Amino acid sequence: MTMTASPIPKNGPCPTGYNTSGEMCVPGSNARPAIAKNGMCPLGWSPSGNYCVANRNAKEAIPKSGMCPLGWSPSGNYCLKN
Repeated sequence: MTMTASPIPKNGPCPTGYNTSGEMCVPGSNARPAIAKNGMCPLGWSPSGNYCVANRNAKEAIPKSGMCPLGWSPSGNYCLKN
């Protein structure tokens, strides 16, 4: 997996591996990438509270707004990088 965990806006308890810092959830050293949960998590991602956390071989995911961009495939309310 080439994705790296980044700070994300706090929405309820932070996902596993993240720590609260003000209004953000900041990844710890072993945290996996996380995104805000919108319905079911995309393929390769697991729910953790109000977030989806990447599994080991997950593809990069972005929120879906209309059609997915070129090079991305739909997965529920998300687009996954091909």
